[in-house]
Amino acid sequence: MNIAILFGGSSYEHEISIVSAITMKKVFKKSNLTFIFVSSDRQFYFIDAKDMTSKLFSSGDYKKRKLLTLKKGGFFVDGLFGSKAIAFDVVLNLIHGRDGEDGKIASMMTFFDIPFISPCIEASVLSYNKLYTKFLAESLGVKTVAYEYLSKTDERKITMPYPVIVKPVRLGSSIGVSIVKNELELDYALDVAFEFDTDVIVEPFIVGVKEFNQAGCYTHDWELSIVEQPHKEEFLDFEKKYMDFSRDSQVLAADIDNALKIKIQESFKKIYHPLFKGAVIRCDFFVIEDEVYLNEINPIPGSMANYLFEDFEQMVHRLALHLPKEKHIAVDYQYIHSIQSAKGKA
Repeated sequence: MNIAILFGGSSYEHEISIVSAITMKKVFKKSNLTFIFVSSDRQFYFIDAKDMTSKLFSSGDYKKRKLLTLKKGGFFVDGLFGSKAIAFDVVLNLIHGRDGEDGKIASMMTFFDIPFISPCIEASVLSYNKLYTKFLAESLGVKTVAYEYLSKTDERKITMPYPVIVKPVRLGSSIGVSIVKNELELDYALDVAFEFDTDVIVEPFIVGVKEFNQAGCYTHDWELSIVEQPHKEEFLDFEKKYMDFSRDSQVLAADIDNALKIKIQESFKKIYHPLFKGAVIRCDFFVIEDEVYLNEINPIPGSMANYLFEDFEQMVHRLALHLPKEKHIAVDYQYIHSIQSAKGKA
């Protein structure tokens, strides 16, 4: 199978996306990979797999590569004698943060009739915004921890007791996230978060809370990863999460009983189906007094959470064959013809 890895984007997580894309070279051993880089100014570039190194991007040498045009059916190289299509079977959206996870890429791929592995438009909108994720989980009967919402223009006051954790609403990878242990630290934490977003959510910081990650997708049946219990100190900060984006070896399953495993998996299925069909996502859960709470949805997880699966590559191949398809709407202008006939016009 020929897979086009789409990465980069206009996002605070641009560099993380590059790291994830480079990791895919190690993960996909039997597939033909095509790399399509989206620069920070949203130009598309064709990158040969042999040139996929971090230096190519940090040096700006990617600008010497072929520019691509997005058209009906795919990406094209435009030349003096016409356009040549870039050959691939499916696009794997690996743009973290804005552009990739907010619905822009899903919209373009759908509009131009390009098969893609990624959350659809609606799923992207609901999972990109942490506040909307809370609404989604609540509607599906999946618990989340208590929260308060603040915008940049609101009074800087909260009612929940300290310690709390402050998160930008539209960012991942723990960027802009702070633990606030008392009222004196709140202003600074909000200043940091508002550097990245106009809105934040504040949640209780639960010391020593058990956290578990579950990834998966639906092809012709459920394909669920192991349940992982990530190693953490106070919380998974940017540096620790950055390392996740370059992981390509399977990790060990969490040492939990089967009843808890089933609870986590059932919560994941409620979140995933049917909204996220066509995507590989990872959900991060808290377990508090044997109850499962959704922490967040990772609609495009670092390195696609490949390290949680026994055979990630073959699973992606199966998913590519079971992507949801937009219904074709036939337009025959019958309504306009009937109006013209009624008015006596040809």
